[in-house]
Amino acid sequence: MSTLLRLLADLLLRFLRTLDLPLLAALLAIMGIGLATLYSASNESTRLVTTQGAYFCVGLGVLWVASRVPAHLLKQATPPIYVLSLVPLVLVLFIGSGKYGNHWINLGFFNFQPSELTKLTLPMMLAWTLDRRRLPPRLPTLAVALLVIALPVGLILLQRDLGTAVLVLASGVFVLFLGGVSWWWFGTAGVVGIGGFALAMFAPIQWFSFLRPYQQDRILTFRDPENDPMGAGWNILQSKIAIGGGGLTGKGWGQGTQSHLDYLPEHTTDFAFSVLSEDFGWIGVVVVLALYLFVVGRCLWIAADLRDGYSRLLAGTLGLSLFVYVLVNAAMISGLLPVVGVPMPLLSYGGTSAVTLLLGFGVVMALKGRRMLNR
Repeated sequence: MSTLLRLLADLLLRFLRTLDLPLLAALLAIMGIGLATLYSASNESTRLVTTQGAYFCVGLGVLWVASRVPAHLLKQATPPIYVLSLVPLVLVLFIGSGKYGNHWINLGFFNFQPSELTKLTLPMMLAWTLDRRRLPPRLPTLAVALLVIALPVGLILLQRDLGTAVLVLASGVFVLFLGGVSWWWFGTAGVVGIGGFALAMFAPIQWFSFLRPYQQDRILTFRDPENDPMGAGWNILQSKIAIGGGGLTGKGWGQGTQSHLDYLPEHTTDFAFSVLSEDFGWIGVVVVLALYLFVVGRCLWIAADLRDGYSRLLAGTLGLSLFVYVLVNAAMISGLLPVVGVPMPLLSYGGTSAVTLLLGFGVVMALKGRRMLNR
């Protein structure tokens, strides 16, 4: 009996050897809260919860497999992985579907969103590019890096998916930031960003004639949601009501009115965090944000402890990218940013985003595994 127990213990240790248990525990906690929120948001629909749970299981399996890939093989395979990730971005332009553009490829049993892959493959390729050259990068290296960023971002913009394009761009900017690019570049980008924000807030809407009508509506709604409370401003106003209605402790799990009475649209996807706020109040919000912050901090801690330039850049970028995803969604549902269709990671319903995100954390664990082997 003792021999069997020792064998089982040895198998368990081998199974968990490449996993970062603190990071995994935080991810499992977020996924558990996400399933509870989805159950409430979907009016206690077990079908959606079961489907999302299946996505999580696939994602955890992918995470485990990725964590066991030797880091040097991952580095060598980066260029072909990046090129292959661009192929579905081109295909979706011709065979894709979506409400406002070609965002999805229907695989029959699953709707695949190719742009989600680039949130991982773009940082990988940029880290590979910078690692092969002297840091901080000089102008020729920056030109190559900008080309690497421009290809996927441009293809995503052709899909009319501005929100995802901005997030993919942000992941590339983080690699450059961690690679030691001069603050002058980021200062210039900040000035341009502030100028763009000022235009969005104060310029006549006629200046945005190059945008599609629904995109113009989002700008007008961002300026003043109450200008059209029963139309374009409905989403954000109902989201604010849900967030404010939860108070400190919330109305209770499954007791929120905004989602159950169908006042809050997209309550299982983009506005899932509003449902959590109404059900669990500010206490629930703080707990979830603390879990996200722990995941980001853990990734940065792992990155700081790595010696290889490629691994440091990639692990740090994947952690910072999660921070941006959370920040954009939280700002969007509270009216601080225009509604751009960005889900809350592991909290909103969605298969491609969940699996890709967990794959990314599996890569972080694989990079950490290299550090452990080098000791």
